[in-house]
Amino acid sequence: MCRNIDGRANESPALSPHHRDADCSHDATAEREPPPTGMLTISNDTLPQTCLSYLAFRLAFHETLERIALDDQLGGQGGAFGFLTEVPFLKNVPAHVQLDLLAATWTKHLANDKVEAELLDEAVIYAVCETASRVVEEQPDDVTRFLDGGPMDVTVPVDEFLATELRALHLNLASDGDFLLISQFEDIPPEDADRLKQKFGLEPERFDALFDALGRWHVSAEFLGNLSGLLTGREVLQAVKVLGVR
Repeated sequence: MCRNIDGRANESPALSPHHRDADCSHDATAEREPPPTGMLTISNDTLPQTCLSYLAFRLAFHETLERIALDDQLGGQGGAFGFLTEVPFLKNVPAHVQLDLLAATWTKHLANDKVEAELLDEAVIYAVCETASRVVEEQPDDVTRFLDGGPMDVTVPVDEFLATELRALHLNLASDGDFLLISQFEDIPPEDADRLKQKFGLEPERFDALFDALGRWHVSAEFLGNLSGLLTGREVLQAVKVLGVR
């Protein structure tokens, strides 16, 4: 049995029969959000509010936060890293800004009303699912550690089936993957790039948020509040300690 983010029981279609015994429930000591009635949507598809989506966002957050802490210890010479390096165009977004973007998409995912995902949200969803899947495949011992102490109690076998299910979260959404296409236009003349964008039906204004993300250095004022449901209050304080004042 797996429980929705609001604590209601849900037999999630995102979990294969291999993982039907996965357990996911709220920490009784954590603050509860009002029961969600909406979801983050891409076209007519929705990102399901299940423990699997919680797992994807949480693993991607902690893996990136841990890399930030390690990079700080090494004097900040680690180059590009973080979950958004899964999206070539966004690989140079500062890692702490990546966490802010993750949190913003997460809070949309928990919205009480249906929210249409922007292209940047689509990129975040793709990157958190790919990162979480990679952590399961390559760093299985870290999965339990990253999940321990969170606002939801998740028990799930850490194996190849889980990695496949995490990738399926984004593969089952009707995303055109335009956030992956844009990197192909970076090294060609602007006139040729514009012509190709028109050919592929890419609307330039859809990419504004991606360009804005590349130019950001500070996290938003909403960052800490957007972590509700993903981190406990204690974990938020620990994250602030790692990130410092950006």
